Amino acid sequence: MKIIDGGVTAPIGFKAAGTRAGIKAGKTNKDMAMVYSEVPAATAGTFTRNIVKAAPVLWDKKVCEAGVAQAVVINSGIANACTGDVGYQNAVDSAKMVGEALNVNPDQVLVASTGVIGFYLPMDVIESGINLLKDMITDTREAAIDAATAIMTTDTHKKEYAVEFELSGKKVTMGAMCKGSGMIHPNMGTMLGFITTDADIDQKLLQKALSETIEDTFNMVSVDGDTSTNDTVVVLANGMAGNAKITTEDADYNTFKEALMEVNTYLAKQIAADGEGATKLFEVNVVGAPDKETAKILAKSIATSNLTKCAVYGNDANVGRILCAMGYSGAQFDPYKVDVTVSSDKGTVKLVENGMYAKFDEDQATDIMKAPVVVATADIKAGNEKATAWGCDLTYDYVKINADYRS
Repeated sequence: MKIIDGGVTAPIGFKAAGTRAGIKAGKTNKDMAMVYSEVPAATAGTFTRNIVKAAPVLWDKKVCEAGVAQAVVINSGIANACTGDVGYQNAVDSAKMVGEALNVNPDQVLVASTGVIGFYLPMDVIESGINLLKDMITDTREAAIDAATAIMTTDTHKKEYAVEFELSGKKVTMGAMCKGSGMIHPNMGTMLGFITTDADIDQKLLQKALSETIEDTFNMVSVDGDTSTNDTVVVLANGMAGNAKITTEDADYNTFKEALMEVNTYLAKQIAADGEGATKLFEVNVVGAPDKETAKILAKSIATSNLTKCAVYGNDANVGRILCAMGYSGAQFDPYKVDVTVSSDKGTVKLVENGMYAKFDEDQATDIMKAPVVVATADIKAGNEKATAWGCDLTYDYVKINADYRS
């Protein structure tokens, strides 16, 4: 597998665009994006588990159940959530507008929104934006950058990734873009992820690969403990690479799933590191678990602990907070077998050995925790399973950003 410079336009047959339509008055940011496949593509999706689902999520679930899509339109600024029948009709109408603009079946148009909850989309602005985008879509690198920029809300930077790999002797490419910074919690948060690939793969296997990789990537991210109404990750596979179609869980399927895992892991870490107000990425590894579920529960509990996140921000190796978060997680383990270490590019220090304070060098631990990426590893010595969760520190700026979000 080779990492390349690219985004959603990297695979054969995919085009994109991003522009400012003017969804929120007084702003200057790009706020609408479009992704288009030259041919209908096998499509899979995963969505929020929040009972309150935004209108675009309800529409996209139907599209993904049918299994084919050819275009995606995304807006930032307004989430189109908690908007009832009017909001759903606006999502349907958005798909129809894209269908007319690109001459594609509107039932094969995915719609995504992110931003403030409770407001209706300004449909005149949406229509104008779609008409702007249809004349801008190209397969250039710049087009992918524009699209990735247009889907941002409180993100501090665009998030893209692309890889090349081989399937049945053919070069295959996978590109992606995502957004996410706040209202992020396991089971997906305000994460919008769009993955394109020119691989030829059966739709049911595409859905299986996506669902399984999401569990160990996007669903292991937490910024603030709030699970959003709008989370959406979709993948479109248009088959234009010309590989022998993947129809069974063979070697090519495993290679494809590896690539998808690589892309989703990278994007998940980018979201965690760019948490609202964050100054560092906080990675939590739990090893030595009797089963995968125990490892995941413990890793998530540590990564989501507000007290632990505050300690990470303060460069404070307060291991009691890590052990406390493990203890209330609901997972069963022997606290007197636990070892905990923290590490970064500045070194590694053991904080706990067999459940007891390890008499570590406080200055060394503080120096380690000043790094932009801090890794905590908890070994519970009860088996061979492991899991990783990603989060970030909790800072003053998180409160400031969310106190002023609507204004």
